[in-house]
Amino acid sequence: MSKREIPDKGTDLQNRKKKKLKKLICWLAIDLSVAFIVFALLLYKPSQYNPVFVETDEISSSLLKLYSVIHDKSQLNDPFEIVVTQDALKDIINLADWPMESEGVLLYSPDALIDPNFIVLMGTADFQGMEFIITIELQAKINEQGLMDINVSKIKVGAVNVTPLAKITAQKMYKQKLEEIGDIDLYSWQAKIAASLLTDEAIEPVFEIENQTLKVEKITIDEGRLTINLLPI
Repeated sequence: MSKREIPDKGTDLQNRKKKKLKKLICWLAIDLSVAFIVFALLLYKPSQYNPVFVETDEISSSLLKLYSVIHDKSQLNDPFEIVVTQDALKDIINLADWPMESEGVLLYSPDALIDPNFIVLMGTADFQGMEFIITIELQAKINEQGLMDINVSKIKVGAVNVTPLAKITAQKMYKQKLEEIGDIDLYSWQAKIAASLLTDEAIEPVFEIENQTLKVEKITIDEGRLTINLLPI
């Protein structure tokens, strides 16, 4: 009978080390691949994002026309409608004080789209020298109770959906701003809309514009246009 072969302990230990090293390299490769994909998704630039910012103190013709319709029709005390085109929405957004900065993040180059059932707001956020495209999708309607629902349906950084985290952060920041400023008119239409966006609570669709009280009776979002039916009170 031949002698039973005794395994070389040194060779066996070396083989196990090689296997562990291979596994470690595989996991590192997977981690790096995932990190690269996430990074690429964060840096993703939507094809429809095309900001055109014109720095001017003049009110555009589309906004002047919109203001004229609201002012003239509200005096008649009859129901009427206004149509906010995509270009008019961009003009409204451009009236804001850009760029904006909050918590170390610089936001600039705004853009707006009106898709069927959605209002899409976009902008570039700069964080420590890195640029990300922020996309916010909004829905607006008058519900069965006659209240206005304005909801943030989606928030994305690049192509990554960050809606739950972004909503929580925005709510905290809003409460902090209220405590810091203190004298905000919570019944102004701007404050009511902001509160509705952050809390998902329906609000009374009654607003005062140019000393005229108007009630929103219907909101329709179509491709490239937002139609709002108003009733003077």
